[in-house]
Amino acid sequence: MKLKETPFLQMSVLKTDIEKHRDKDGVIYLKSRIPLIEGPTRMTSRLLHWAENTPDRTFLGQKGTDGQWIHLSFKETLMQVERIAAFLLSTQVSPDRPLAILSENSIEHGLIALACLHVGLPYSPVAPPYALKSTDFSKLRHTIDLLNPGIIFVQNGRRYQKAIGALKGKIPVIAVDDVLPGHIRFSEIVKDEVSGETSLKVHEAYDRIKAETIAKILFTSGSTGLPKGVMATHGNITTNWRQITQVFPFMENGGLTLVDWLPWNHVFGGNHNFGLSLYNGGSLYIDEGSPTSHGMATSIENLHDFAPTMYCNVPKGFTELIPYLKEDDDFRRHFFSRLKLFFYAGAGMPQHTWDTLEELAYQTTGKRILISTGLGMTEASPSCMFNVKFGSFAGMLGTPVTGLNMKLVPKDGKLEARFRGGNITPGYWRNPKATEKAFDEEGYYCTGDALRFVNPEDPNEGLIFDGRIAEDFKLDSGTWVNVGVLKSKLISAGKGLIKDAVITGLNRPYLGAIIFPDIAACRALVNNVEIRTNAGILQHQKVRDSLTQTLFDLANTSKGSSTLIKVATVVTFELSLDRGEITDKGSINPRKIIENYPEIVETIYRYPVPAQGVALM
Repeated sequence: MKLKETPFLQMSVLKTDIEKHRDKDGVIYLKSRIPLIEGPTRMTSRLLHWAENTPDRTFLGQKGTDGQWIHLSFKETLMQVERIAAFLLSTQVSPDRPLAILSENSIEHGLIALACLHVGLPYSPVAPPYALKSTDFSKLRHTIDLLNPGIIFVQNGRRYQKAIGALKGKIPVIAVDDVLPGHIRFSEIVKDEVSGETSLKVHEAYDRIKAETIAKILFTSGSTGLPKGVMATHGNITTNWRQITQVFPFMENGGLTLVDWLPWNHVFGGNHNFGLSLYNGGSLYIDEGSPTSHGMATSIENLHDFAPTMYCNVPKGFTELIPYLKEDDDFRRHFFSRLKLFFYAGAGMPQHTWDTLEELAYQTTGKRILISTGLGMTEASPSCMFNVKFGSFAGMLGTPVTGLNMKLVPKDGKLEARFRGGNITPGYWRNPKATEKAFDEEGYYCTGDALRFVNPEDPNEGLIFDGRIAEDFKLDSGTWVNVGVLKSKLISAGKGLIKDAVITGLNRPYLGAIIFPDIAACRALVNNVEIRTNAGILQHQKVRDSLTQTLFDLANTSKGSSTLIKVATVVTFELSLDRGEITDKGSINPRKIIENYPEIVETIYRYPVPAQGVALM
């Protein structure tokens, strides 16, 4: 039986019913005819619900220093949240002075975030790389100056000591581990029970929370400038929890189990994964791994302990997972034993990775599994669209969620996606100019993402990504280049050898590419332990031949100058967070790389290349 003819694992998903309307200017309006389910507005109302109805169910799990799992139940979570909340009400943390978090994912990070939410105090989880990987702390100082926090929470006092010392003024610090003199000990905050007048103050603060109360401030990656603080209200986030759960109802009533590394200072890890576990009474086991060859080994250890019902990752993480699923039959059976859904975000998934995941699911269960993504962003809390089509393909974004209005605006020959609804941010923290610029005259948030219909006659068949409006450019011939789509095709054609790429060619005669290779994949291809340096690996003939073949394969699918990469060069230099070449998410900033390395760009255009040929420099 062909794989495409095999059945799927049975899972209920929301059926699409999209209404489409086009106005006289060619603007297309889309919305679901299905009403959004009702639900609570206060984010911690579900914590109260689960603490009462499933008090002993694990909410958060994390390995301790002894390697054993620490389990925190919903009842225990609520008890500690109330104690921390009572303390915070006695501090300078306020709606104008949020609590700032400098920490990787941890149980304590989750508790202090929930405590802020429980009494209507905003908080902001700041990207740890701003404190741990930066040398000048410019982005950290920018975010902290903008927030003007009443307190800073750090997981480890000594680890963040240098970064804290680089900040202006004296801000109180709460620390969990390696507590330094002058720090407030986290253990002291959670030791006393809440009762009497203190308990009343906590309940009164909870009751004052409205849909428009600011819950958290998440900073953008700063790829086009300094990071902006995206405000998310209680109403924004709870609306999106309902929208997502309505699309994937298997999550309800404890149906969600996650083993997850995605950082909570990003909207995918924080609002989506942590938040959906809270909303649905699920269990989230904190994974200290990462989507790298080294970090994946840690993730696999954790996945051996708990079988997820949904597995979320960036595409690179799925690529790193595949060898473990192929090589260990027992682990593969365990991994798929409860799995309902693969969900990826953050970048496009190569089709060969998608196909391999389906094949592994079939080998294990006799059925294929739903692989989904959608369109999301920090400003949408995060989800605007989902693919719910079984047997779909990489790049399918699907249709808009319920309770959200979408419009597609013709722009430079494309359709820009814009959204308006209860999950969309009211704007940027203390940045009215950026807020005004982000919304159009009808109040729709302008994403800058271009989409196109799979079938213009039937919106229910979904939309696919068509690049970023701002990233596209023209060759010197005046021909437009769809940069996002072309880069995705190049990475996919590399079959794992290319980690990322920058497309060049603005006002040039042809397209070029700066390739950032996946060193581990290249090393595996060479399979020669005697070659110790990265440069040696990349100069190996097998790697050179494979990357050259990638360019030829892509050229064979080209339909003209806008899709033909004629020259590519491979680089291995370290990208700088301080110089803006890489964001805190680990994604590259093409504009800064082209700006910072003009000599590399010039090598691509220094010599003429054959009209029908391609070259790897």
